[in-house]
Amino acid sequence: MQGKIIKGIGGFYYVHVGESAVYECKAKGIFRKEKIKPLVGDNVEIEVLDEKDKEGSITKILPRKNELVRPLVANVDQALVVFAIKSPVPHLNLLDRFLVMMEYLEVPVVLCFNKEDIAGAEERTELGNIYKDIGYPVIFTSAESGYHVEELRQLLQGKTTVIAGPSGVGKSSLLNRLYPEAQMETGAISRKIERGKHTTRHSELFRIAQDTYICDTPGFSSLYVLATEKEELKFYFPEFAPYEGQCRFQTCDHIHEPACAVREALDKGQISKSRYDSYVNMYNEQKDKKRY
Repeated sequence: MQGKIIKGIGGFYYVHVGESAVYECKAKGIFRKEKIKPLVGDNVEIEVLDEKDKEGSITKILPRKNELVRPLVANVDQALVVFAIKSPVPHLNLLDRFLVMMEYLEVPVVLCFNKEDIAGAEERTELGNIYKDIGYPVIFTSAESGYHVEELRQLLQGKTTVIAGPSGVGKSSLLNRLYPEAQMETGAISRKIERGKHTTRHSELFRIAQDTYICDTPGFSSLYVLATEKEELKFYFPEFAPYEGQCRFQTCDHIHEPACAVREALDKGQISKSRYDSYVNMYNEQKDKKRY
């Protein structure tokens, strides 16, 4: 019998099989011996031990398409990155770090800006222009009013999506809209520091439609650039791609070199300044790490 691991707690794995059955399973000892840990999102084969109580044993982990480290989840088709338009104001450098990670892992991204109901048209336009121009699908939603939630549901259809973003931006509230049975805690924004309480304590897949799963993850407030060489960082900024090969120097890092096509595009407004600043910030961070 085949199924998908939707939750793992305390050595027990909950495997969704068919339309509605969920089996509580332990993993065979062979996995521990081979140092293989089942992950949320794994497609597995199970042996049923007790049909009445829905208990079983995981006998095989099927090949993984991919594997994320943070959150620890396998077989992700796309990432839904959620930031608030305001309250809290989006930290664009943090957002860009996450996008770099997804580019590195080759995981497509849908970018969702929540709390549309308290934002102005100028804020929506500015954010939309930055990220739509790069090629990321961008959707503005309101978990409070339900605005564009059905449109968001269509973007998730038939895929396993990991939802991620800082605390307090409304991830759990959006999930409650998409799948009310999840009954997620929403938590309140701390008015004093405008940072949300971490309400999600473990990764869990929710089946919101046939072949459609969404994975909620613990909120993050900081994200470090992957252990990639600083010279490779430019390849994870899609807007730089049209200018590759047009710089004077083939190894141009688009920071100090003369006759740089990327910086010329920046001066002409063809590349977002906030995105370029994020790139420089990450590049210098990697350079400083090398120094020590």
